[in-house]
Amino acid sequence: MKVGPDISHVAALIGDPARTNILMALMNGEAWAAGDLAREAGVMPATASSHLSKLLAGGLVQRERQGRHQFYSLANEDVGEALEVLLRITARTGHVRHIVAPHEAPLRLARVCYDHLAGEYGVRLLDFLRRSDLLLGPDQELQLSDDGARFLEDFGISVRQLEGMRRPVCRLCLDWSEQTYHLGGALGHALLERMLALKWLKKDPDTRAVAFTKNGTQGFAELIARQ
Repeated sequence: MKVGPDISHVAALIGDPARTNILMALMNGEAWAAGDLAREAGVMPATASSHLSKLLAGGLVQRERQGRHQFYSLANEDVGEALEVLLRITARTGHVRHIVAPHEAPLRLARVCYDHLAGEYGVRLLDFLRRSDLLLGPDQELQLSDDGARFLEDFGISVRQLEGMRRPVCRLCLDWSEQTYHLGGALGHALLERMLALKWLKKDPDTRAVAFTKNGTQGFAELIARQ
């Protein structure tokens, strides 16, 4: 008899095309109304409600009530990371849906992965943090160095708040388009939020892509040039 976690149940939940569309829409880190998710999934509202109930019961999404309205988001970072890994496997094995190349390019350059920066820019950010010894240690044991803590404070991020969160400060996430790691965890989220606050980035309302503004391009270049 086989023992241990049974991945087939979660795989079946993700595997339905409509539920896949719902989960991929939620990868932008925003909370969505059920009606908007129905349109994104290409199904009727009643069908979307059924899919959302299954995803909720399966622990893949969470629901928040605001008055008479209900909003859905991914349950946690683990779900976002799992979807990103599945995207990476899918891209490598050639099972790619029909995506118009001009629409795909911005996603590969910079996008939101649950709540942190992914794509080429996300990988470059992690590379800078490690190359400058702001993050130290092996992949699964990355820690913020003293220099890293000072760097974050100078950049407007409270290290005390990061360390007070329940989630890991540093967590690596496999990037589907770059085929390597970008930074997740509380630090990855804080860096993305700080760049949005500085208006370095603008979110695409229709996709997970984020575009760097003129000031953002310059600011990011100066940021990762620090030694």
